Amino acid sequence: MRVTRELPALAAGEVDVSFVIKAYAEVVAADTTWTEHSHPWHELLWNAHGASTAVTGSQVWCVTPTLGLWMPAGQLHSASAVAGTSYRAHFFRHGTVSALPDEPVAVDITPLLRLLLDRLGEPDLPPRSRDVTEAMVLDVLRPSPRALLVQLPTSALLRPIVDAVRADPSDQRTLTGWATVLGCSERTLTRAFRTETGTSFARWVASVRAQHAVRLLARGFEVEVVADAVGYRSASAFGAAFRRTTGTTPGRFRAP
Repeated sequence: MRVTRELPALAAGEVDVSFVIKAYAEVVAADTTWTEHSHPWHELLWNAHGASTAVTGSQVWCVTPTLGLWMPAGQLHSASAVAGTSYRAHFFRHGTVSALPDEPVAVDITPLLRLLLDRLGEPDLPPRSRDVTEAMVLDVLRPSPRALLVQLPTSALLRPIVDAVRADPSDQRTLTGWATVLGCSERTLTRAFRTETGTSFARWVASVRAQHAVRLLARGFEVEVVADAVGYRSASAFGAAFRRTTGTTPGRFRAP
């Protein structure tokens, strides 16, 4: 069973709030989809357990316990999470100043940042301590050099490839094979991928595989099982490809 939640689309600052940073936490009991919406405040999305997905336009972001997503106020987005995901959201009043840009960006959920966010959840935190902690959170927030991000091509030409690879990341077809299936030239597909995603077909597939791998790792699957599920012949080949794509190791995302 999948639950669909509908939320409003609100402009940045449309609702005046008294908080500087406010926390929300939930463990979703069923597979859940949030329809496209936007908040009047900034939002930092991350998970205490499990991996979830957020979509902004044609960009698909993966959110984990170690890699969060900054969603600026007024930014339209949708999201989904599987049953059992423990997700966290911290809302930041519109107008608060940080080093993060006014666009969606990945954020490393470092041990320090997590401790500071957890401290803000203490019910008896004195006002002065809250002010200091909030200032420290805003000070340590930084864009991450890593992002579990897939740019989705939107043309009718590439749609069959996108649908097939996202449905089965282990699909081994090359652009040569796809050109035969689609009745066009490999050069046409190469040019289309570069134009629509800013990268090559091989790198785009690696990104799709990395996102799928992270979702499996977050559910506790062994690296060898994940490697096979996303189309690699060995755990070492998977690990090397994963590091090239994400800048870090699969173990960073594996649930204990």
